[in-house]
Amino acid sequence: MSFEDAIKVTKDGVVIDFEVTPGAKSTVVPSGYSVWRKRIEVKLRAPPERGRANEELIEALSGIFNVPSSSIEITSGATNSRKSIKVYGISSDTVITALRGKLS
Repeated sequence: MSFEDAIKVTKDGVVIDFEVTPGAKSTVVPSGYSVWRKRIEVKLRAPPERGRANEELIEALSGIFNVPSSSIEITSGATNSRKSIKVYGISSDTVITALRGKLS
């Protein structure tokens, strides 16, 4: 099993499944892969209050995938540690290439 199991192609982008740990000592996106949950793990410094952790995650993904933050949407888990995030206008190959360098 590889982190690619957490990535699903849609007609207008890619959905990525994450396991988020807010309130960490440092921000690490991605920080690993959970084989059992089939989710990419991330650690965020921001606390899980008033959407701060969600904002930090979106900003980090925007930088990793080189897309505007307006092209990233939390499709499920906005108030949960398990999140699915949709990135519009990007291919799965681009996502896999960007994440492979950080997860290897």
